[in-house]
Amino acid sequence: MTNMQAPPRMTRLTFHGPLSEARAARIVDRLARTRPASVLDIGCGWGELMLRILESIPGAIGTGIDLDEHDLARGRDNAQARGLAEHVSFVRESATGTARGPADLVLCVGASQALSGAEPPRHIAAALKVLRNLVTPGGRVLFGDGFWERPPAPAELAAMWPGTSAAEFTDLAGLVDLAVDAGFRPEWIETASPEEWDDFESGYQADIQEWLATHDDPAVRAKADEHRSHWLRGYRGVMGLAYLTLIPAATSISPS
Repeated sequence: MTNMQAPPRMTRLTFHGPLSEARAARIVDRLARTRPASVLDIGCGWGELMLRILESIPGAIGTGIDLDEHDLARGRDNAQARGLAEHVSFVRESATGTARGPADLVLCVGASQALSGAEPPRHIAAALKVLRNLVTPGGRVLFGDGFWERPPAPAELAAMWPGTSAAEFTDLAGLVDLAVDAGFRPEWIETASPEEWDDFESGYQADIQEWLATHDDPAVRAKADEHRSHWLRGYRGVMGLAYLTLIPAATSISPS
């Protein structure tokens, strides 16, 4: 490597996922209508969606938990800059077995693996069961996770991350069924668009690609090229991401 300085990291991304400004605004508006007093963000990263929700609900308190101190520090800086430092905590800890809940609103977007040690394909069902116990009665869960837009071909599976199998995800209907089985009712079902995916994947690597244009680091280049190949040859157009707004069902309701 000709320059030991590390490349910048995800500075082009507003959200750590395929989420547009327009969709984020709609989600924030929908979730804020219930006036949650407490927000818990599982695998929060820098917690941009949580911060926007807190901005829309004066007095609400948020807690974000994650293991990446770089992302947590970015979240703390953003909260300070937006006058939210006294209303939100970014905590470095595991979400497995967390005692942070229950909260009126729980966010878990792309972080189901953080809630249990279950291996795919059981990890999503296990995460939803945990989330059911982390949300207050009448509250909401925003659950974001993967599903197959269509059955992946063998060549596409082979081009994804190592160990990927067709059993790792269900289709969208199957994902919603898992939420219902865990004790939720799906208030809103939406999925990331191809444009949101392309914006996210390009933004995820833009800093690194710009850095590699003027720096020679074989390890960084190999990792970036591998990620791009997983995306373009593997899961692009095959794996979707659903955003499910879920309401905990009252267990005492009797069949009519």
